[in-house]
Amino acid sequence: MAIKIERILPYAPAVIWNIVGEPGRVDWVPGVESAQFDGDVRRFKMAGAGGLAERINVRDEGRMYLEYSVIESTPPLQSHVASITLEAHEKGTLFTWRTSVEPAEVEPFIAKGMKGSLELLTSILAGDTVG
Repeated sequence: MAIKIERILPYAPAVIWNIVGEPGRVDWVPGVESAQFDGDVRRFKMAGAGGLAERINVRDEGRMYLEYSVIESTPPLQSHVASITLEAHEKGTLFTWRTSVEPAEVEPFIAKGMKGSLELLTSILAGDTVG
């Protein structure tokens, strides 16, 4: 099963892409104690969740599409692939975040993290005067 979150954000897609489209920028992800990005893989140390590494599979600037997969986690996941898509909308941007994860038992935890990240992103955008 997959998790899908969609929200209309009242900001231009380029403004949002400047945050979520930059794999090295993780200030919009709650609980990150430290992060490193080497151009292909970003590694996080998460408060209460240990280490995590994500491979950036696709970063398409033109489509404003980012796809990544978890390649290391505590506890280990069987599989995890997620994507963020930004599309122009009459009220700003349609933000779509999809995640497919196994085992299914971790979906509530992943969904909670996605929702928390989207809330923090919204707060950062609200304080951002660009756009």
